[in-house]
Amino acid sequence: MKRRDFIQRTSLLGAGLLLNPSFIRAGRSAISANDKIRVGLIGCNGMGFSDLSAFLHNSEVECVALADVDQSVLDRRVAEVEKAQGKKPKGIYKDWRRLIDDKDVDVVIIGTPDHWHCLQLVAACEAGKDVYCEKPLGNSIEECNVMVRAAERYNRVVQVGQWQRSDPHWQDAMAFVHSGKLGKIRTVRVFSYQGWCPSIPVKPDGSVPDGVDYDMWLGPAPKRPFNPNRFHFTFRWFWDYAGGLMTDWGVHLLDYALYGMNVTAPNSIMASGGKFGYPDDACETPDLLQTIYTFDDFTVLWDHAIGVNDGAYGRTHGLGFVGENGTLVVDRSGWEVIPEDVNGRKRMEAVELHKSYGAGGLELHVKNHLECIKARTPDKCNASIQIGAHIAKFAHLGNIAYRTGKKLTWDGKTFHDKEADKYLCKEYHNNWKFPKL
Repeated sequence: MKRRDFIQRTSLLGAGLLLNPSFIRAGRSAISANDKIRVGLIGCNGMGFSDLSAFLHNSEVECVALADVDQSVLDRRVAEVEKAQGKKPKGIYKDWRRLIDDKDVDVVIIGTPDHWHCLQLVAACEAGKDVYCEKPLGNSIEECNVMVRAAERYNRVVQVGQWQRSDPHWQDAMAFVHSGKLGKIRTVRVFSYQGWCPSIPVKPDGSVPDGVDYDMWLGPAPKRPFNPNRFHFTFRWFWDYAGGLMTDWGVHLLDYALYGMNVTAPNSIMASGGKFGYPDDACETPDLLQTIYTFDDFTVLWDHAIGVNDGAYGRTHGLGFVGENGTLVVDRSGWEVIPEDVNGRKRMEAVELHKSYGAGGLELHVKNHLECIKARTPDKCNASIQIGAHIAKFAHLGNIAYRTGKKLTWDGKTFHDKEADKYLCKEYHNNWKFPKL
């Protein structure tokens, strides 16, 4: 999307307005019932509801169904949707399969923990629904492969929640990288230092909260007693359900490293890190990790830390494309170019900070998805299922290198290493079966 188009289409939007239900309702205009795009949300806590709120800002969208395993979350979100659109969703479910079966649902938004994405997306595609799926797309490499096959077999329009793909200042930054002005790029530094993210203290197992269907929450993950650390937001720090900061932030940021360098698979991957900041807390995934992806003539370096804000270039997150003439640095606030200064001579002119253009990429990401749904053009999604699958697998490669402690090679299907290949697909439990397509 061109910057001028972005400005024209978002001139009435202000930061933060999208999630205000009264603003959403006031901004909705009358539209024929025949033109409605009817959405249902699975997983109503956190980012799932932010996604739904972005959908509801578009007058052709109506939320007709919600599903969540936590009754307290479900009740709260039903009330908020009613306030936003003037009426309650007709379908209110604890079991997500009933939402998939709901014939009134055209589009399924998947906002559940990572370990549920594959089963729910495949079921939605089989049922003829289009899908907006939160990132990372899958919780293993083979899950990603199956999800792509499902979307392609059933010709579904799938958008993955990597909304930076629809954020114009990121596109402008990549155009500068592709211009060649930086000279030869030797490495791309990709970093995520999240000081806001605290240590998770060890807590004892306990009773399941009232109104929570814990068996359904676990789904295909191993059977374990209920522990509050493994529930809601902090699930992402446990291997059963997610991949830590590498898959949580990595899919956003590493995606642009590959995009900027016009590459796909690395020649080798190696990683080192651990629980160095909080060795005795409850988290399983590393609080510090460096991963090096080596390509033919450059590297991509992933660097993350939890509980620390001091990332590269004075930023908490972003990318640095390190060229012979200068380094382009980009994050969610904007992008700039820092010239190389060698022996007192600058090799190029500095480019001052180009700030983000205002309204966030999420709104535009949803608009792009709706346009593709109406035109039946899945390949025009800014974060198509193929894009989402590729970068999720790329992030999983880094985690597998960390967990094996080996320098690995990858041919797109196998590591040719028995220990590493065991991580390609997660075992499903509790009578849930891995989808076969």
